[in-house]
Amino acid sequence: MRSPHHHIEAVMSVVAGGQLPVLDERAESLIHRSWFRCYNDYGLDPSSPFGARTESPASLRYLQVARAGMEELYQHVAELGYVLLIADANGVTLDAIGDPASDSPLAAGLVLGANWNERLAGTNGIGTCLAERRTLTCHREDHYYTGIVGLSCTATPLYDPLGELLGVLDLSAVSSPEARESQHLARHLTALYGRMIEDANFIDHFREHWILRLGTAAGLVDVNAQAMLAFDGDGMIVGANTGARSRLRMLEVSGLGGGDTLIGNNLSAVFRSRPHEIWKLARTPEASSRAALDTWQGDRYYAAVALPRKAAGAVRKPAILVPSSVPTLESLAGDDPRMNTLISQVRRLASRPLNLLIQGETGSGKEVLAKAVHEASDRAEQAFVAVNCAAIPESLIESELFGYMPGTFTGARSRGMTGLIQRASGGTLFLDEIGDMPVDLQTRLLRVLSEGEVLPLGADRPVPLDLHVIAASHRDLRQMIAAGAFREDLYYRLCGATLALPPLRERADLPYLIRTLLDEEADALGCEARIDDAAFQRLLRYRWPGNIRQLRQVLRFLLSVSDDGIRVEHLPPELGEFADAAAPPIRVAPVPQTAYGDAALPHDAAHLLDTLRRRHWNITEAARDLGLCRATIYRRMKRHGIVPPNQLH
Repeated sequence: MRSPHHHIEAVMSVVAGGQLPVLDERAESLIHRSWFRCYNDYGLDPSSPFGARTESPASLRYLQVARAGMEELYQHVAELGYVLLIADANGVTLDAIGDPASDSPLAAGLVLGANWNERLAGTNGIGTCLAERRTLTCHREDHYYTGIVGLSCTATPLYDPLGELLGVLDLSAVSSPEARESQHLARHLTALYGRMIEDANFIDHFREHWILRLGTAAGLVDVNAQAMLAFDGDGMIVGANTGARSRLRMLEVSGLGGGDTLIGNNLSAVFRSRPHEIWKLARTPEASSRAALDTWQGDRYYAAVALPRKAAGAVRKPAILVPSSVPTLESLAGDDPRMNTLISQVRRLASRPLNLLIQGETGSGKEVLAKAVHEASDRAEQAFVAVNCAAIPESLIESELFGYMPGTFTGARSRGMTGLIQRASGGTLFLDEIGDMPVDLQTRLLRVLSEGEVLPLGADRPVPLDLHVIAASHRDLRQMIAAGAFREDLYYRLCGATLALPPLRERADLPYLIRTLLDEEADALGCEARIDDAAFQRLLRYRWPGNIRQLRQVLRFLLSVSDDGIRVEHLPPELGEFADAAAPPIRVAPVPQTAYGDAALPHDAAHLLDTLRRRHWNITEAARDLGLCRATIYRRMKRHGIVPPNQLH
């Protein structure tokens, strides 16, 4: 061991350089960066005598879980003279196991309440681990103060279930061999048990959610998951453990959540695998360890799903909007002649190099049809990427569609983002509500389709694409072309073939659809699909302005409020015989001349008015019925000159 004088010289030779060492993973670099901080940022003198400051410790939020992990770890090192410590995010030790040599002055800091924050104690295992936020070993002469150079400390950071730094698990020895390599096993065990403590707390915290366990070894994924994601019944990620954040953090997400984190994004933004494959794991957990999921980066993980833990009763299946199984063409219709003709046509076109345009009212099943087309095509094993052009804010739609390079604009993700168009390459790109795409972006989309390549924002070189595009709109695109609101050349690029979906009120297979959707919703909710004849006849007589989307929502409501079968008294008010007659009258401001001239109010505007009337001008409920966001409702009201009655003068 170096003398105190030589140790001080070694520290000063590093800090005298005046420049922070380069960020890398080498132990020497980590320690030298800490020395630099201690001298230049904290003003600490390495020759000063060191005395551990003790204070009243707070409490770690999951100390009980941590204590169990500490006790198990200590069994492996009890005979080797180590002391186990756990400290909070400020560096104050909260718990300790072990009995360091009482005659050693180094033992003074290995006690409850010792403050090992780097600003006070200089370079050390706990404090430097908090500063660097990574597992490290601070071995003997790595310490900043000469008074503690005999210690060897290995520490790993602990994170809470939402990714916030919570504290440090530390394994320290007052005497150890000179060689740093002697601490390799201590480093491995500390990191291993630190992750075990985190994961135990993660599973307990998200016990009411589904937990997706991921690993590269199929046989070990149930007992040794390398990454875990907690998600809700809509497939939205609500939690990611340290393994998931480190392994999946470089994946580009779809922007439906936000920021660089996994939390708040959908599972489909992380995995190339189709959503129903993940939900299949949730329904058949006994076979889950044999399933494999592919990420958008091309990595493959074996997966298992842990079901939510409930206080009592069976766990219900997720009531998700995405169907539990991939739609097939045959399942889309019963004995409706128009639908059967359409399905026959789609079957011939699915694998042809033709872009398709689906026209139909809001809620008539355009996206379901698009998914069925994808499944019937030779691209079924590739990605199906759906983009709702009306749901993405206009300020974000360009970056979401085309992607961008790092540093392209203020607030951009540091690693850039792969656009939705590029993610669909090799598979199918579904552009829903294409009529709501701004005209300037229509020009960029036309170039993508014409050239077969996309240029991300800030990029110098375009990226080649292999796309099959299915577009959909409930608006009359030809009328929009005449009004200058939609590019004619883009229209002809999109409509290699036009598929017209009939509204629900015109379909002859309504009984089939009601029965089919009732069974699906009952299966999702874990209840029986029973309905009496009077209620069924009332459903048949209703005109369903919201089409299949409205029918599905009504059936879900009815199943939720009925215990022993659906009856007439369970029906919502709008299905009453006199619902329309009782609705308040609507006054509509004139349609802007620049949009439609003297033409009659377009169908989509009339449908919006009908929905607003049924919901008594409650924008939130109308947006839910139409499957749109509130901003889109307000934007369409402004476009069509629709003014609530209480705002008319």
